[in-house]
Amino acid sequence: MITKKILQSLFYQMLRIRMVEERIVELYPQQQMRCPVHLCIGQEAVAAGVSANLKNEDLVLSNHRSHGHYLAKGGNLEKLFAELYGKETGCSRGRGGSMHLIDLSVNFLGSTPIVGGTIPVATGVAWAEKMKNNKTVTVAFLGDAAVEEGAFHESVNFAVLKNLPIVFVCENNLYSVYTPIAERQPKRSIASLAKGYGIRSFRADGNDCGKVYEVSKEMIDAVRAGRGPALIEFLTYRWREHCGPNYDNHIGYRDEAEFKLWQKKCPIDRFKKYALLNKVIKPAEITGMETQIQKEIDTAVTLAQAAPFAKGVSLNDVYAL
Repeated sequence: MITKKILQSLFYQMLRIRMVEERIVELYPQQQMRCPVHLCIGQEAVAAGVSANLKNEDLVLSNHRSHGHYLAKGGNLEKLFAELYGKETGCSRGRGGSMHLIDLSVNFLGSTPIVGGTIPVATGVAWAEKMKNNKTVTVAFLGDAAVEEGAFHESVNFAVLKNLPIVFVCENNLYSVYTPIAERQPKRSIASLAKGYGIRSFRADGNDCGKVYEVSKEMIDAVRAGRGPALIEFLTYRWREHCGPNYDNHIGYRDEAEFKLWQKKCPIDRFKKYALLNKVIKPAEITGMETQIQKEIDTAVTLAQAAPFAKGVSLNDVYAL
């Protein structure tokens, strides 16, 4: 059973991710953020529910749509905004932008825009952790298109072969840019595909944060106990365009009816209704959360805008000397 404290924490984490990205939407048209942004609005439950089961020493690697993963793992908000503005105080010193986030203090080891690019890296991290006898879990966040890359199959195969402490978390939002999954993959679940490698896998509703938490806990606890790798496929949906702050339903690759259907499944609204009905959270507490998060965001944006721009690149920015 999920405790009241955990439920409140899950709601707060989803709300914080949503509010941070909504501020990015608001600020992006000013053209002071000059990097591409891939927003996870509509997908917050996966980041919040999975990360709630991780310890600080556990390791996470992500993809191009990484803001939620970074924040849920405890990544520094001020450094996130500074990175978006290309400032020296950013988490990648203003050189990486939205798709290259990192915070080693909480073991968020990084994100990259290459589809499937961090999957073998995460697998290698898990192998290194096992060789060092560290009792950690590594999480690799990936999208549905990443399973179409050879790196995914090689990594899952290797993880099973070496019984690695890693969880592959697939956020299946049904699209790769403008192409629906039905035009890219056979009619079967990604979880069932993964089972062919002998990995424990599960498919769940990625917009139900409570379910995400419970499934993730079961899988992460099993991996931590030495029972080998796991894969979780969470069904979810992005609201905004693939890359950018706008809506793009008018393009025609998805219709308005489909979008509205998924919008009704908003993970935050669903959780809020449940929490209020079951007296997990009071309306005044939600208002308090919103106020607190808003202040935190305001401070982070102000500091980011005032910070100096990234300095010239040196070899130290490329290699560890």
